[in-house]
Amino acid sequence: MQLSLHTDYALRVLMALAATGEQMTIDDVAGRYRISRNHLAKVAQSLQGQGLIETTRGRTGGMRLARDPGDINVGAVVRKFERFEGFVACMGGPQDCVIDGACGLKSPLAGALQAFLTHLDGFTLADLVGDQKKALLARIG
Repeated sequence: MQLSLHTDYALRVLMALAATGEQMTIDDVAGRYRISRNHLAKVAQSLQGQGLIETTRGRTGGMRLARDPGDINVGAVVRKFERFEGFVACMGGPQDCVIDGACGLKSPLAGALQAFLTHLDGFTLADLVGDQKKALLARIG
């Protein structure tokens, strides 16, 4: 299972905001993680649209968490950012796979995906940062 770059960046932004507990700019987060500012701006817009962060424009603007880190579920974030219907071609149905209905792979893959998401449901943003807060802050400055 590989998460998209968009989801990876979304989780990184949320972790940075949770670790610092402060407002941060897109430039600040992009610089700390050494990732594209333009891509991060799109991620921030998505995070805001999902109600996970609040943004303020202007010279003193930036991003901050819209909710307590303990109230942000990792599985829910991943579900909001990933398109799992394309996990494998056969998940789409007979129009996408010529052996649909005659293949035993669809059910195990669907079960694996569900197990993956269920596992992530057991974690909040606070859990991701938790004991690693000092180490995370040391790495991202």
